[in-house]
Amino acid sequence: MRREVRLTEMGQGPGPRVLLLPGLGARGTGFQALAHQLAQAARPVLVDYPEGAHAACGAQALSEQVAQAAGPVDAVVASSFGGMVAAHLAVSGKVRGVAFLGSFTRPEHLGLRGGLLALMGPIAVLGRPGRAAASLASWRLVSGEQVAEVVPTTALERMTTLRRAFAIGTEPPPEALRGLPISCVCLQGDRDVLVPPATLERLAAALPPGTPRHLLRGAGHVPYFTHPEECARLLQPWLAALAPARDSENAA
Repeated sequence: MRREVRLTEMGQGPGPRVLLLPGLGARGTGFQALAHQLAQAARPVLVDYPEGAHAACGAQALSEQVAQAAGPVDAVVASSFGGMVAAHLAVSGKVRGVAFLGSFTRPEHLGLRGGLLALMGPIAVLGRPGRAAASLASWRLVSGEQVAEVVPTTALERMTTLRRAFAIGTEPPPEALRGLPISCVCLQGDRDVLVPPATLERLAAALPPGTPRHLLRGAGHVPYFTHPEECARLLQPWLAALAPARDSENAA
């Protein structure tokens, strides 16, 4: 059981150091394919959140744990609920860039689904998501050995998802990033059944004017997992504009 944030460094080059933040019940290892694609232009870092009772905290407290574990970073690539964590990191000045992949910074960006966000916890425990749920989220057939990269599969992962889902509403959402000197980019799958495409417009309204938005045709909720090459192609110009933070090469 992870009691603290776990980091897996995927690159040691001169590019910007970038955290890859998963969603509510996903594993950081689901980002591996994208991390390999980005490693030539950046220093990707896979992030896995704490498990068990340590998961009973909202996005703000989780962002503080991530920041403490990661040290200096340049940017974040965030999926789903990870967008809330990333927004808190940006508001607190810990990062200078955020890429949103099928994500949001406030529950209301999800429309009516936002009021049901806490239900993702009981669904994870009682519904026991498996291959069918992973394939629906991915919008393509997921092999048995890949299911754990998309949905919580162990009892501990499901209970962790339950605790975190219930904790989201105990903290205020992050402030809007619209007025901050931060570089953002948005990628959204047009087949996303969990974070609908309409979320993209609501999210963009809270981000700096002119933030690029990309709708990925045929992609579901986890485009970093199913479409790593396309995501990397769209993220590389954004990464190229981010200079590495001072002393980030000394970060653990």
